[in-house]
Amino acid sequence: KIGRFEAADGGTIFLDEIGEISRSVQVKLLRVIEEQTFERVGESRSRTCDVRIITATNRDLKELMRRGEFREDLYYRLRVVPVHLPPLRERREDIPLLVDAFLERFREKMGKPIRSVSNRALSRLMDYDWPGNVRELENAIEHAVVRCNDSEIRLADLPIELRTEPAPPPSPEPADGESSKPPQPSARPEEQDEREIIKAALEATDGNKTAAAERLGIGRTTLWRRMKELDITWPKYRTP
Repeated sequence: KIGRFEAADGGTIFLDEIGEISRSVQVKLLRVIEEQTFERVGESRSRTCDVRIITATNRDLKELMRRGEFREDLYYRLRVVPVHLPPLRERREDIPLLVDAFLERFREKMGKPIRSVSNRALSRLMDYDWPGNVRELENAIEHAVVRCNDSEIRLADLPIELRTEPAPPPSPEPADGESSKPPQPSARPEEQDEREIIKAALEATDGNKTAAAERLGIGRTTLWRRMKELDITWPKYRTP
């Protein structure tokens, strides 16, 4: 029977969760990489293959090596071109793009006429730390699509862990003689001008952020970030 490496001969094989394989499989994989040979199960004749190998893991392989759970020679054979993908909380600018992609996938799969995500729901998605990374975000959008009975996903449609407002950090105690009331900052003139420009672009595009960003000459994520920083809310938000 043809195995994975033989089927991938001349192409690419992707080995996910490489940190979970046993020591015995590690030995076999090392031989395939170094000698480009293997045997089918129950067969004594060696066969050759030419395969590009891509592996992935969310575990610390160096720590596994230190504990004797992962072979050092295999680690350095696999680590030719390492690609580090930061967790989702460190690349929040990707969240709106992923939300759009997952929303399109699940609304077509479930046949629901959902067109957009509300500002409050998107803000919560952006603020959440996503310990489960992209997979957790995907599940959250699927959950919201299942619950949503309107054309727009709202905060109430999100999983409960996202609907819960995080507790604000405690305020430091004021020193003697100081007022406990924090000073109220006023908007700078240039920020006030930018706020009006963004509002005008949103008004002209009926709240379409993509079109508004194009009118302003900036990216959609940049527009979303500036709206949040300038405290601009827009009830007509929709995703084209």
